[in-house]
Amino acid sequence: MMREGIEDIYEGGSHMNRTENDLNAYDKYRELGGIINKADYESALNREPESDHKNRQYMKAAENIAEFAGIPLKSTEDDADPRIKRFAILRSYQKPGGTNHHGQMNDQRLFAEALRIQGDNDALEKLIKAYPNINFD
Repeated sequence: MMREGIEDIYEGGSHMNRTENDLNAYDKYRELGGIINKADYESALNREPESDHKNRQYMKAAENIAEFAGIPLKSTEDDADPRIKRFAILRSYQKPGGTNHHGQMNDQRLFAEALRIQGDNDALEKLIKAYPNINFD
């Protein structure tokens, strides 16, 4: 159960115009149990992680989680797996004012959100099995 005052961070979101495909993708994300608001969801889809030391550390953390869970990655020498990128974007996201409200989630939980954003239910199931003590709901 979420603490009082945190709900508005994840629920609600912005009221921008959306295409039908955008709404369907976000709805699918929510059906997989996603809790991130539409604005942050869209930001994670439309941004690339910065190529700095901190984001490389975030991506390495996600790679380690995926490896432990038995999730094969599709990274190349030139480009990281999209699920790894989404994790780095979510982990580094700063609200206006400099706070990272996704910082309240541990790495495994946030990686689950990245998998949901990518619509990767198979990988999500592997993650949940590998980390049974994490609350992924």
